[in-house]
Parts: sequence; C-alpha cells; structure tokens
Amino acid sequence: MDFDKYQFSTAKYDLSDKTNDLKAVGFIEKVLGLTGEAGETADKIKKILRDKDGVMSGEDRDLIAKELGDTLWYIAAIARYLDLSLSEIAKSNIDKLENRYQRNKIHGEGDKR
Repeated sequence: MDFDKYQFSTAKYDLSDKTNDLKAVGFIEKVLGLTGEAGETADKIKKILRDKDGVMSGEDRDLIAKELGDTLWYIAAIARYLDLSLSEIAKSNIDKLENRYQRNKIHGEGDKR
C-alpha cells in the first residue's frame, strides 16, 4: 500500500474533530498518541534486551509490528491534520538523507548537517 492511500484510509478511524486547528483536542490527542505508541514500541524492545538477552521471538516481532502500525497511524493522522502528504514527507526525508550521505554527514547532530 502506498503512503497516500494509507493516509486516506486511516481517516475513517479518526473519531475526533477533523479541524486543522493545532489547539483542537483531536490534534493534540494524535500528538500524545504518537508519543505513547513510540514509547510502547521502545518498551517492548527494552524488555527483549533486558529479559530475553536480546533474543526476539516471532511473537515479539509481531507485537512490535503492531505497535509500529499504531505509531504509523498517528503519524498519518498528524500529517492529515497539517494537510501534509505522507508520500511527500517520505520523499523529502529520503532526499535529505541522500544529501547527507553524499556529503558524508549521516552521523552528527542538528538539521543543518
């Protein structure tokens, strides 16, 4: 599935107000949801490292995939609220990374590498 199709499809499951007002409860809920889901993803990986000596089972992988899916949903919703295309975001990110790669600046800090 391509990013824009995915993004369009996710709107059906957003039960909040659809305004693009950044102070709107729906938008704020999506930002908080994104951080929560990213945290849940990190926590599952942490527990694999801590409790399973870094050995990931198939079930672990499936659970992480579900958390990543939830994270992607929130990213799509936030982009939709901001009237941004996931495909354009993805392309812009690859272009930025390629530029850094070509200049040997993948490592480091800051947006202006």
